[in-house]
Amino acid sequence: MKLTPHTLYKILLEIFRNQNWWPIDRIYHKKNGSDPRFEMIVGAILTQNTAWSNVEKALTNLKSKNILDIKKLVDIDIVNLQNMIKPSGFFNQKAKRLKNFALYLHNNYHDSLGTFFNRELYAIREELLSLSGIGKETADSILLYAGNLPIFVVDAYTKRICERLPLYTNISYNKIQHYFEDELSQIYSKEELTQVYNELHALIVILAKNHCKKKPECSTCPLKKHCMFKKCLKQ
Repeated sequence: MKLTPHTLYKILLEIFRNQNWWPIDRIYHKKNGSDPRFEMIVGAILTQNTAWSNVEKALTNLKSKNILDIKKLVDIDIVNLQNMIKPSGFFNQKAKRLKNFALYLHNNYHDSLGTFFNRELYAIREELLSLSGIGKETADSILLYAGNLPIFVVDAYTKRICERLPLYTNISYNKIQHYFEDELSQIYSKEELTQVYNELHALIVILAKNHCKKKPECSTCPLKKHCMFKKCLKQ
């Protein structure tokens, strides 16, 4: 069987099952009447250059003070914000990015994520990329998970797996994204694509964390029979 984005998705889904990303605290948002999409946005910014376990600590601090809200992030003193998100690392930069993003939503969209996301996908993407500290991976994570819009997120794990298998030899962000989207958009409807992109990205992360690590554990990898990298290790 030839390995393609679609066959990769089917194999990983059968092995790891649905991951149901993005992880959010629904009980917190129900209790406080807050928008869970904003937690996803905050998480996407906090996870830059750090492990998710560190992000969870920062989010717990924000929730303990009931700060996961656009207007409250606008109003909070930046030093207090820096202290709360310190576990995520680079907290001075990230505090500015969070404040700037919240202020942008407050000034331009009156704190309404519904208004912000209810537009053409690539218009929103271009706008996100114009904001300080928002790169392609962060923008696309916000679009896919918070906006529930069909765009494939490429991260370091995706690039690693594409290079090692090899699934696709050009490891630029845009080329990999187009490679995945070109095939999958021909197989799934627009209504299905968001969920497929969501699950596939999550499944790739699970594969990379459990098997295709920087120092790979090929013997237990479900893709070992497809992987050229493993064959090269034997030589």
